[in-house]
Amino acid sequence: MTNFPLRRLRLRPGEEHRDAIAVQLEPFLLGGERYLPVPAAPEVEVAISRATSGDVFHLRFETRIHGPCVRCLEDAVLDVVIDAQEYNAVDGASDTELRSEYVVEDQLLLSAWARDAIALRLPEQIVCRLDCAGLCPVCGKDLNREPHTHEEEVFDSRWGALEALKDEL
Repeated sequence: MTNFPLRRLRLRPGEEHRDAIAVQLEPFLLGGERYLPVPAAPEVEVAISRATSGDVFHLRFETRIHGPCVRCLEDAVLDVVIDAQEYNAVDGASDTELRSEYVVEDQLLLSAWARDAIALRLPEQIVCRLDCAGLCPVCGKDLNREPHTHEEEVFDSRWGALEALKDEL
């Protein structure tokens, strides 16, 4: 886990601190599949600005996510550009909604913030390409490499009672 110590900063309102830091990223587990960020420790740009009532944090970096396509299980690569911002009120009595969950005991939790920022940018399904045909539901072959159809329809005897009911209606 990569953290940034906020205690060492001596910012006055209106001042800003910028830094480039290598942040360790952990793999994602989505739908039982493992997705790896590459590089595992990208260099991120962190900007911290002091406002009169709190701190504004800015996080910028680019990474790639590698893992299986949800349709065909081939390798999928997704470029992710992160530009995230957080606010943390300095006043201890402030509303909890104005406190960042990534600031804990004067530490900015960069790994957790970067991972959550990536997760928010991921699509619902990670695919190898937009027109991926997936796997054949009958034989399991990759339809991208071997597009085909099956001639005969396989009858599942468990559906026999419903088939008879359909004929009655």
